Amino acid sequence: MKKKFLSEGKTKKIYSTENPHEIILHYKDSITALDGEKTEFIQDKGILINEITTFIFKFLNSYGIKTHFIRRINNREQLCVKMDMIPLEFVVRNIISGSLSKRLGVKEGTHSKNVIFEIFYKNDALNDPFINDHHAVFLEIISYEELKEIYKIILNVNNILKKYFFEKNILLVDFKIEFGKNENNQILLSDEISPDTCRFWDKKTMKKLDKDLFRIGLSKNKNKEFVFDAYMEVLKRLNIDCLH
Repeated sequence: MKKKFLSEGKTKKIYSTENPHEIILHYKDSITALDGEKTEFIQDKGILINEITTFIFKFLNSYGIKTHFIRRINNREQLCVKMDMIPLEFVVRNIISGSLSKRLGVKEGTHSKNVIFEIFYKNDALNDPFINDHHAVFLEIISYEELKEIYKIILNVNNILKKYFFEKNILLVDFKIEFGKNENNQILLSDEISPDTCRFWDKKTMKKLDKDLFRIGLSKNKNKEFVFDAYMEVLKRLNIDCLH
């Protein structure tokens, strides 16, 4: 099924298939932060991300959310719809944390009464700047009608996942998602949803269960252990067993 290597990102490799409208995503064991300035290798981390993303995309599909996910191939790979990716990252915030806490001078952990949407322009040369709807339309990346459609999907995804994770004693603090268009110009949720792209906190202890553990930067080996254990804890709460 896998034919030709197409490209490689920080955490994934992409391959073509016999079907020109499908690709294979291969999850690597790398983890990055600070726009790629900080990179490490964590054994089997790609397996965990593949399993979590597979579970979440299948879960969202069951609610009628249309995604690029077709099926899991093996413990590191997924078959997905080939997308013309929209070069925007949409960040959804339920609880103030990270860069937003610093930007607004608001204490981390403050619950927002409204869902906060942010857009970042995916452009390495510009360091992925924070932009607004009007900038995105001006750059001819997207239309106002498409943004309206995407925000509707995002709000739906947030409501579904926030409720589900809360039942698993996890707070969905914030998350990043991406979209693309298939061969019919239909907008689909793409990329991944995992502890690499979300902030997950334990509901009772507020313990971090996501990539923030890597960003914090404890001692090298301990940091890897903490990250792996946190991702495994998310898997455990989703009742996924992938390493046995």
